[in-house]
Amino acid sequence: MSSLHYDARMRLGPFEYDATFEADGEVVVLFGHSGAGKSLTLQATAGLLTPSEGHIEIAGRTVFDSASGVNLPPQERNTGYVVQELALFPHMTVLENVAFGVRGTRADRERKARALLERLGLEGYEDRAPGSLSGGQRQRVALARALAREVPLLLLDEPFSALDESLRRTLRAELLRLRADLGLTVVFVTHDLREAHLLADRLAVFDRGRILQFDRREEVFRHPVSRRVAELTGVSNVMAASVLARLEGAIEVDVDGLALRVADPVWRPAVGERVELALRAERINLRRGTPADLGEPNLVEAEVVEEHAYGAGHTLRFRPLGAGPHLEVDLPSRPYEVLGVQERRRWTLELPSEDLHVMRPSEGSTSTGG
Repeated sequence: MSSLHYDARMRLGPFEYDATFEADGEVVVLFGHSGAGKSLTLQATAGLLTPSEGHIEIAGRTVFDSASGVNLPPQERNTGYVVQELALFPHMTVLENVAFGVRGTRADRERKARALLERLGLEGYEDRAPGSLSGGQRQRVALARALAREVPLLLLDEPFSALDESLRRTLRAELLRLRADLGLTVVFVTHDLREAHLLADRLAVFDRGRILQFDRREEVFRHPVSRRVAELTGVSNVMAASVLARLEGAIEVDVDGLALRVADPVWRPAVGERVELALRAERINLRRGTPADLGEPNLVEAEVVEEHAYGAGHTLRFRPLGAGPHLEVDLPSRPYEVLGVQERRRWTLELPSEDLHVMRPSEGSTSTGG
């Protein structure tokens, strides 16, 4: 059994913390800005920090319960914990670091450590000192040491953040392979949006000591519950709107004088009600021709007013030529080149109804565009 049930509250000076979630044989990513409470969650799970109240279960076993006074020490919680700083023992060899804390005879411990090092591509490094290894190799040693005790739960606190992207890509793939092969539950802390998207089965969005949304990765990215979640998960187009009409399987809303059709939201706002729309920049399509010529809904004629190239993509800022909001569009390099975007400044933007997500308005929100 590999699972975590987490429910904890605490106060650290002016910082109030309250978080509840579950993980079971999956990668749960805790995502948010620095200081949002992500690392506190791992520390409380591992027994390095004691909540003021709550209940924590690991693999069906209660390790903390404020009501009954249960608070197991870290060594009895059966977790593997890897932090960015790694904390490998510099006076020990790689093999000794991995075997440290493993139960059994010396021969058993070394056999298990060697098998894990081989699994992580570190065969031949057993007698090396940690200081002689590269950053990626040290990360592998830390993972091997965390796994050597055959734990059901792996806690990873931004373990790849100091590495270059190629190493991060390799280690992310290895982590996912290990999770599948060993049946682990992994709780992974990051403030890197791309890393969260690549790793998470489910995503917990933290902000100021609270989980704002906890759901499947795609559900959080495509259907944020609030403007704040949308902003934290990289939605650049968040627009204030009002409901014009309720249609069959859809609603019609007004955004800065532009009527848009939106696929039927889960909740049904009334006509005249204020709402907010979220639309990811990569979901907007560029079309040739004018809205009148194309004769389709959810089209706005606009011109490029700002452009940034980065790696394999381009970010374009558009200003409407008539009614409608300012919009941000992300395009991969290949479509950008094929469409000839560099030579053409005026485009018709298609805002697909199924990609427009309706949210209840935030308090005091008046913003109308990305």
